Amino acid sequence: MTETAVYLQPAFILQHRKYRETSLIIDVLTRDFGRLSLVAKGVKKSKSKTAGVLQPFIPLLISYLGKAELKTLTDVEIAQPLMQLKGLAFYCGFYVNELIGRFLHKYDPHPEVFADYQECLSRLSSGSDIEAALRIFELNLMDHIGYGLQLEYDVNGASINPSKHYAFNVRHGFVEAADGYFSGKALLAIKSRTFTDPLVLSEAKMLMRTVIDAHLQGKPLKSRTVINKISSTLKNE
Repeated sequence: MTETAVYLQPAFILQHRKYRETSLIIDVLTRDFGRLSLVAKGVKKSKSKTAGVLQPFIPLLISYLGKAELKTLTDVEIAQPLMQLKGLAFYCGFYVNELIGRFLHKYDPHPEVFADYQECLSRLSSGSDIEAALRIFELNLMDHIGYGLQLEYDVNGASINPSKHYAFNVRHGFVEAADGYFSGKALLAIKSRTFTDPLVLSEAKMLMRTVIDAHLQGKPLKSRTVINKISSTLKNE
């Protein structure tokens, strides 16, 4: 197998886990090579200056090489701009990371997902529109991987009417229904990624949860449970 060498590739750490006594295996999202895993040797040694850099949500430039599927990290630099996620936004960042881990195959490049991820972290770091940031990322992710929603037309090909309501089936789409949960007005707003109305955000959350859960085939998202607990705590304070 030919040795691969990559230098200064834009990347973000999605998660890491212990590997032997002094090393880590890091799962990363790269701009040009998609999602992959690397071994970071010796970073847990007391003199290592790298461990503190290999954390989620820090924009990095990484270099790595190797012949095997598990390549070796050789260098890492912090890129700009730095984004700091605090409170609920911090845990929402892990939710986004988990979505990427579940839906993107390894070594499948998605530069557009990388760009959306950067934008999502930027929105989360502002702390002002967390729900909108998550919905936009979810919608775009589904579009990029082939699970995009048809939000302009119902199952019969008729244009979504803003004054009507619709029921939703993941396999078929939207069908007009007087008692449907989703309003045509909200669906058109979701299509344009316009989330200034709390009711639209509420319907978008329900819609994306339905879509994501269906594609995960019942496998729960660990981060969602954590976020729900934190949200409940914040509401009770």
